[in-house]
Amino acid sequence: MKNRDLNSVYLLLIVVILMMMSSCQRGGKAYNGNIEGYEILTPAPGPEPRINGPLVYGCRPGNPFLYRIHCQGERPVSFSVEGLPSGLNLDPSSGIITGKTPVAGEKLALAPPMGWNHWYAYYRRITDPLIREAADVMISSGMADVGYQYINIDDCWMLKKTDSLRMDQLRDMKGDPIPNQNFPDMKGLTDYIHEKGLKAGIYSSPGPLTCAGFLGSYQHEEQDARQYAAWGFDFLKYDWCSYENIAGEDPGLEAAIQPFRMMGDILKSLDRDIVYNLCQYGMKNVWEWGAEAGGHCWRTAGDLGYNLDHVFNVALSNAEHRSYSKPGEWNDPDYIQIGWFGNIQERLQQVKKTSMAPATQYAFMSLWSLMASPLFYSGAMSKLDDFTLNILCNPEVIEVNQDPLGESGIVIHHPDSCFIMVKNLIDGSQSVGLFNRGTEPAEVTVLWEELNIEGRKSVRDLWRQKKIGMFNHKFTAIVPAKGVVLVKISEL
Repeated sequence: MKNRDLNSVYLLLIVVILMMMSSCQRGGKAYNGNIEGYEILTPAPGPEPRINGPLVYGCRPGNPFLYRIHCQGERPVSFSVEGLPSGLNLDPSSGIITGKTPVAGEKLALAPPMGWNHWYAYYRRITDPLIREAADVMISSGMADVGYQYINIDDCWMLKKTDSLRMDQLRDMKGDPIPNQNFPDMKGLTDYIHEKGLKAGIYSSPGPLTCAGFLGSYQHEEQDARQYAAWGFDFLKYDWCSYENIAGEDPGLEAAIQPFRMMGDILKSLDRDIVYNLCQYGMKNVWEWGAEAGGHCWRTAGDLGYNLDHVFNVALSNAEHRSYSKPGEWNDPDYIQIGWFGNIQERLQQVKKTSMAPATQYAFMSLWSLMASPLFYSGAMSKLDDFTLNILCNPEVIEVNQDPLGESGIVIHHPDSCFIMVKNLIDGSQSVGLFNRGTEPAEVTVLWEELNIEGRKSVRDLWRQKKIGMFNHKFTAIVPAKGVVLVKISEL
């Protein structure tokens, strides 16, 4: 491991894993990476324990510590950790580590945050029971076993400004924000999430109102932040929204940074670690100043919304800012949107299945993993199916995203709507995505000279979790239309 942020708490958890690996030699033939229909490529986890999740984990000294060891395998499992810092305690039956530690740094989110956000599933209809259900499903589905840990409330948890409610009525006598009737006990809700070893996220805006017209934090920034910490939240999404009415439609750079820096400074002063997500859609090149403003991740573009046919364009644009991606500082191109989604119309409760082609869903997750982007699923947790979980929960693909080196992939453009994305990994290997944006399957070749490597290399299919073979000079695959072949290229 490179000598980086040595003061941060890190956990190195090792188990013996048994894997069956194919050793077939493909020679000069193209590897057939075609995906037909809703084919499940990710093998089911075996009975043996497999530790997943980040190799590095940051916290600040003296603040409450919570970490659930992400482990697949047959239960029950008994956990033990060597060299656990003083002040931390492990529950051997649950694998949940809690306490406080004096051995820490100042940087959080040393790996891209992973979790769930309610927005594209429930919009204004979000409630306390739905958040609790999401936490339950994150455990029962196995998502928590591969690294997902945040359960995040987006907009619409507060009171809303209406003709009958003045702004001053959206806060209590002390000036604290008042949750609406759907959230009767915020502290009870975060306690419920924390008992499972998971973390809780909340949402606000630097403006007077949020994007949906609910109460924002304008002129109450410190009071709101302290209330979030008192409730027990671990993540804040801070959305530009009505701050445009304060700063103007085209504010200067300092005016655009100021509200985010203000909240960032406040969060640093709290006795609770809160990961800070700046949501202002890439304005004023946020990737250049987001970290200086205290952010741990920042949106680089607008909402994906329902327009999911441009996932490749969004990824290629996000990857242009790859030099700003590093531990604790992540470019965020928005949420993973596969599975089942809600309807933004307030009175419509139904959810519908994504129309995105299966091959593109594999490409979606591959792109976000290669770019070291935050991995937040935003579909209906109650409608998770085997295919969606196969996309979300492949530990070898997630390892690419969570790699401690923290690099975002380098794009190598090829003709005929194809491109390569290469991510260097801390062990000296490379994860390589061969992408085809066209409407027909295409043969895509990556040359060793493009990767700055030479000699005989092992190539492993990460989605199928199997070794393809040993290759010299190049690797060629048949990539499905609007799809991907994702491999790891290494010495062995």
